[in-house]
Amino acid sequence: MTRNINSYLKQHTEALVKDVGVQAACTVTGKSKATLGRYYSDHDEHRERFMPVDAVARLEGAAKYPHVTHALAELAGLTLDAGPGRVTEGGPGAVSHDIALISERFAMLMNAYASAISNNVITPAEARGLLSETMELQKVLVDMKMHLQIEVRRTE
Repeated sequence: MTRNINSYLKQHTEALVKDVGVQAACTVTGKSKATLGRYYSDHDEHRERFMPVDAVARLEGAAKYPHVTHALAELAGLTLDAGPGRVTEGGPGAVSHDIALISERFAMLMNAYASAISNNVITPAEARGLLSETMELQKVLVDMKMHLQIEVRRTE
């Protein structure tokens, strides 16, 4: 179980670094590219190495999405609710735009899945690709949730 949690956190740490961009993440955290890579490496020698919380906070401030915070919340059985300012107000049509993006991202996920199972075996590389597509779909769903929350607040 611990190994699964470690792997899950490392995957989200990698997504966070890549969201910001490796070079920008180095600047934001003051860490080298090699050090950042160790934080999400799945090699045995780095199994117990994780990004410090202050570095996560700085990166999530620069990222489009709070990858590690979301992972921690999910592990605890919680959901995140972004307050005003984390997402654009959207305005009229924002939810409709989100629906279109969700359809597009879901189609991309299903295309990746169909490709992955074409030989009845999902390789680790294909699983990483599916995970990446799933996380992209999740981002759009979170944006839609936030846009819907804004709409609810407007009508109250």
